[in-house]
Amino acid sequence: MIDERDLPEEDDLEESGDEQELYEHYRFVADRGQGLLRIDKYLTSRIENASRNKVQMAAKAGNILVNEQPVKSNYKVKPGDVISIVMAYPPREIELIPQDIPINVLFEDDDLIVINKEAGLVVHPAYGNYTGTLVNALVHRFGNLPLQNEEDIKPGLVHRLDKNTSGIMVVAKTEIAQTRLAKLFFDRKIDRIYNALVWGDFKEDEGTITGHIGRSLKNRKVMDVFPDGAYGKHAITHYRVLERFGYVTLVECKLETGRTHQIRAHFKYVGHPVFNDDTYGGDRILKGTTFTKYKQFITNCFNLLPRHALHAKTLGFKHPTTGKTMFFDSELPDDMQQVIGKWRNYVIHRKLDEEETGSDETIPEKPPKTEEEN
Repeated sequence: MIDERDLPEEDDLEESGDEQELYEHYRFVADRGQGLLRIDKYLTSRIENASRNKVQMAAKAGNILVNEQPVKSNYKVKPGDVISIVMAYPPREIELIPQDIPINVLFEDDDLIVINKEAGLVVHPAYGNYTGTLVNALVHRFGNLPLQNEEDIKPGLVHRLDKNTSGIMVVAKTEIAQTRLAKLFFDRKIDRIYNALVWGDFKEDEGTITGHIGRSLKNRKVMDVFPDGAYGKHAITHYRVLERFGYVTLVECKLETGRTHQIRAHFKYVGHPVFNDDTYGGDRILKGTTFTKYKQFITNCFNLLPRHALHAKTLGFKHPTTGKTMFFDSELPDDMQQVIGKWRNYVIHRKLDEEETGSDETIPEKPPKTEEEN
């Protein structure tokens, strides 16, 4: 028997992943001597802490494949069968306290809720941080809805955003919706686009960043990129330049995978940390001039945007029950818009100053410091 697992990282990072997907994927190959056995019993005996009901729910959602074909929970496993199952990641054993916290709801029905998360809002309670999260707000909201008297309706996470990343998230309200959405994420059938302001300029108008992402071997609270693939998980980020400001660039990012801190780690890896990202070296002047006036300009930008400049702008997926294509778009939050506006004005005045003085004392090229070097 072969057991190949694809589990989310244990989240002892300071924040959740900027697009961390929350599902369990298992793959088994039945032994040659395997006797005929219902697949729900087979999987329950091999997956730790997986109830038979949860396995049957995965089958109902079409998330159990045998030899690449979906099967029902009463399918009899045969020798040599290649079995794959995707299940929603189970919640941690933390009491969920309802709290009346305002949230920006873009869409809601009996199966799911789509929200535009504000920067600064933690998604899920964790040890030492039990309250004030998005899940606390959703538990309160669901409890106030007429149909929420049913015990099986609760917030079901299938992905998360960083505390300081703003933007669109989908949360399931039923276990079957959570299981089906988890399969969509696993199959890369979720369309999502981020906008990020990053340090530096790009030679090309678009590109792709590839490199395995895993916990830093020196500091487990940050993620590193491992280009040789010997460690970490495969990750791909596509980007396109939206607007150039010389010393910083507004880019659109399309995720092909959903790893912890993927965008932030990938852009640091290629020498373009996200603007004001204090975890990945973007909270210092990395490009620009040596003039005091410029340094004050950056300080003012950091004050206007006291977090990393990253926003989950769009999200598209097929509804887990109706199959209808859903698509949601959001405006950049006010703090990012203000800083981008300041950069537009800076570029105009910089050109005028250069024409008058013929001088532009730029900071010498050097890679950003790593957290270990700080």
